[in-house]
Amino acid sequence: MTRAPASFVPPVAIDPDGGVPIYRQLSDWFRRAILDGHLRPGQRVPSTRSLAGELGISRISVLSAYDQLLAEGYLESFAGSGTRVAQAIPSDAWAVPGGGRRSAPPDRGVPRRIAGRAAGLHGPEQTWLDSQGAFRVGLPALDRFPTGRWARLLSRHARQLAVATMAYGDPAGHEPLREAIATYLGAARAVRCDARQVLITTGSQQALQICAHVLLDAGERAWMEDPGYPGAHQAFRTAGVRMVPVPVDGEGIDVGEGVRRARDARVAYISPSHQFPLGTTMSAARRMQLLAWAAREGAWIVEDDYDSEYRFGGRPVASLQGLDAGARVIYLGTFSKVMYPALRLGYMVVPRDLVPAFRAGRDAIDTFSASLPQLAMADFIREGHFARHIRAMRVLYRERRAALLDAIGRQLDGRFEVVGADAGMQLVGLLPPGVDDVAVSRKAARRGVSARPLSQCYLEPPSRGGLILGYGGATPRQIEEGVRRLARCF
Repeated sequence: MTRAPASFVPPVAIDPDGGVPIYRQLSDWFRRAILDGHLRPGQRVPSTRSLAGELGISRISVLSAYDQLLAEGYLESFAGSGTRVAQAIPSDAWAVPGGGRRSAPPDRGVPRRIAGRAAGLHGPEQTWLDSQGAFRVGLPALDRFPTGRWARLLSRHARQLAVATMAYGDPAGHEPLREAIATYLGAARAVRCDARQVLITTGSQQALQICAHVLLDAGERAWMEDPGYPGAHQAFRTAGVRMVPVPVDGEGIDVGEGVRRARDARVAYISPSHQFPLGTTMSAARRMQLLAWAAREGAWIVEDDYDSEYRFGGRPVASLQGLDAGARVIYLGTFSKVMYPALRLGYMVVPRDLVPAFRAGRDAIDTFSASLPQLAMADFIREGHFARHIRAMRVLYRERRAALLDAIGRQLDGRFEVVGADAGMQLVGLLPPGVDDVAVSRKAARRGVSARPLSQCYLEPPSRGGLILGYGGATPRQIEEGVRRLARCF
């Protein structure tokens, strides 16, 4: 038998001088709460003794009200399990005097308005997110995560949880974790920073929101890679920012075109090490052009380094932030791709003079990230587990990428032009001209395949559609079967 939900004392308002007997006030309140859905079928109601004590009324009044509701069928009582809301409400419960049934309050013509920027967040139905199989974008190899080691670290800190740790934390994050991240970024990504510049966030999406609100006022313009990361579009749109789409080619974002379209933009959002979604790496010449533009115009660069750990054509490319002599780059990273998405931990590195503003912005948006995962993550990095896991995943993703490329070559027969397969956990395949990638994606979703349409990453209409296929979280068998099902969708 399903355990009944726990009982809580409801917010009953009793008027002892209202002229209506208290038992009737109480029974009327319960009846309305049940019909309005505030009390659900099977939910336990307080005992007569506890409810009388909480309301400061006679227990006889509560007994009389419960007896009435039991007789009418709104409540049911079971020996040993107390009194609960009836699973089946009486058939005439919704009837109203004179015929008809109860309905929602009449619409009095008052508009139900929401902010225009919130309405703009609603895009096409994202059917490609319904499947957890091949080829969900951004999903790491969860089957290979060292859950036992991670659980022991969590348990270690949970058993020794100090009172200070259970209180409100530092908006910037757990200091030992920030120190570990600063050390790691300096060695692996050539990021120049110390722990004071590192802020812990609830993933990179929150970091993007903080950047949008701290760096830009509503109505100001920002360069956005086109195509680019839809999550960045959402973050800047909710801040009222005017997004300027700037094309991406084989060298990364076209800085010259960005200047032509919006020289006075306040921010440029880029993913230079592994552009999302096309997978290109920004050339050294473009990096210098971008840094020169930012220094000349007093603009900021938001560098999203979401999965730079996984590069197969050599060592990971150094960060743009490490080349920045003018402290114009805000660097973003996440643990979602290396660890697991549900961890909800990310970080940002900000110029020293911006730390107070970003710290205040972090505090305003979410106060601080959960402390226990931060404690465990600091140990995971400092004890070497993080570096070992990255090395193992780099080998695994290379194998899974090869399996995907092989399956595409055998089963899609030239109908899928692969781009961006040298790094990361996903690749893009361009579809033949005129093929609707959203329609193909929907067909794939019905077959249990998650294939994200490339067109949804554009701010301007694309000349050609495509699909983004994530291979990080798919086994070789899932990859083979996923491509076979995908071939039926063309």
